[in-house]
Amino acid sequence: MKQELRVAAYAVCVRDDEILLARWVAGDGSRLWTLPGGGMDHGEEPARTMVREVEEETGYAAEPVALLGIDSVRRSWLRRFAGPGDFQGLRIVYEARITGGELRPETGGSTDLAAWHPLSAVPDLPRVELVDIGLDLWRERPPTGRSRLSAPLAPALPPNG
Repeated sequence: MKQELRVAAYAVCVRDDEILLARWVAGDGSRLWTLPGGGMDHGEEPARTMVREVEEETGYAAEPVALLGIDSVRRSWLRRFAGPGDFQGLRIVYEARITGGELRPETGGSTDLAAWHPLSAVPDLPRVELVDIGLDLWRERPPTGRSRLSAPLAPALPPNG
């Protein structure tokens, strides 16, 4: 079974009761709103990943304000020729402030549009679950850095187990 781990960093940018989102284009062509962010390059510091990804996907310069939390997602798959696989994504979520730049869509990347959305409109948007997790972390600021919307924790292994 192929195992894969990816680490990514994302930004929750809220100003004037609006949140900045990027529209992700899935492999099947569907489009869902997500937090601006993405995969960390080898050797890259996570906050720097978030800053780079915000600029790539939205055109804005951003700076981290606070580390909100870490979300872990795990999915299994069965591909026609590749066989079974096990994917884990570690998603580091920051609160960020826009410091410059101009809003524009990403060119040649995984997103095709960036826009500000009223917080009140988010529940009606087609979106990935990370948007809700990021907003929950931003609103609640849990001391553990773990959203109540994240997948339940796996039970602990018994000693010597």
